[in-house]
Amino acid sequence: MASGSRLTSFVMLLVIGLFAGVNAVADGNAPKFRTEIEFFSPEWNRDSWARITSDLDSSKQRIGRYRGQVMGVSDDEAVRVLCGFEGFAVSRLIPLENGNYRRLNRETIIFTDAKTGEVLEKWTNPWTEEVVDVVHVSNDPFNYNIATPMVFMTEDIGGDKAAKPVEVPLILPWRKVNDETLSLETDLHLFYPNSLTPEKWPRESSGPMVQASEVFRYFVPVKELEDPTLTTVSWHGTWSRIQPWLPWMLLGDKPGHVLYVGVMASADSVDEVSPNVLAYIKEHFPDFLNAPTEDYGPSLSSIEDYARKQTPAPVKDD
Repeated sequence: MASGSRLTSFVMLLVIGLFAGVNAVADGNAPKFRTEIEFFSPEWNRDSWARITSDLDSSKQRIGRYRGQVMGVSDDEAVRVLCGFEGFAVSRLIPLENGNYRRLNRETIIFTDAKTGEVLEKWTNPWTEEVVDVVHVSNDPFNYNIATPMVFMTEDIGGDKAAKPVEVPLILPWRKVNDETLSLETDLHLFYPNSLTPEKWPRESSGPMVQASEVFRYFVPVKELEDPTLTTVSWHGTWSRIQPWLPWMLLGDKPGHVLYVGVMASADSVDEVSPNVLAYIKEHFPDFLNAPTEDYGPSLSSIEDYARKQTPAPVKDD
């Protein structure tokens, strides 16, 4: 499921760290990569992160799928389950100079009925009883470099506003779960200007700033990370996101927020997604079945994308 302070927050995730490696050569379209696990090697971190998020063979694409629930957190009441979600990201790596990579990525989230799993077109707001149109997430693209050192540009982390590039070593926060499994924690805590300004978007906007966090937990087999024949590795884990009310819910500046809680896993094919969700994506977002083959941008957050594609809802009479 990322301008100014967003850039700083994302950088902080990468400078916290816990693994230099030995070169291994893969067949086909993959470059040399490192497989010997050493927590403090930027090169090993780069190659391992690339193999998790995509495939070093640029002729292949890789899928990360996710599903879960969207919960509503409001003052003075228990948390409510608002709807479900399911979708996937599809990515491809393009080799760059000095062993680095450009990750090309599309991602979509389809909102579903929390009980039946059916795709939602309409949703009844439990606080207002208003029936609203559901706007699914379709981020195209969300591209960035996987490099050492990492050089963060605005277009690599979301947004189209100028920002000073930031360079950091690529050392990720790995942990040993046991002899067979490593875990990887990647957290983003963001605070940035809201593209849905209250003046233009009174019913969609939570206010002048967006506070959002994303929390990822990956569990990766050691055996696969150490295998020089594998240009990609399998993983499973969890994903959570805190953000303002989804703009299509038309809750404006009501106190509270939504919480995504879900599971995620690598996949070899989009066919591993629920059939009804996959059918909906094929009909409405067919381009999202395949990763980009060329680089383009900018890469925008879902809120920025909503501001570009949608129009403000009419203000209701009191």
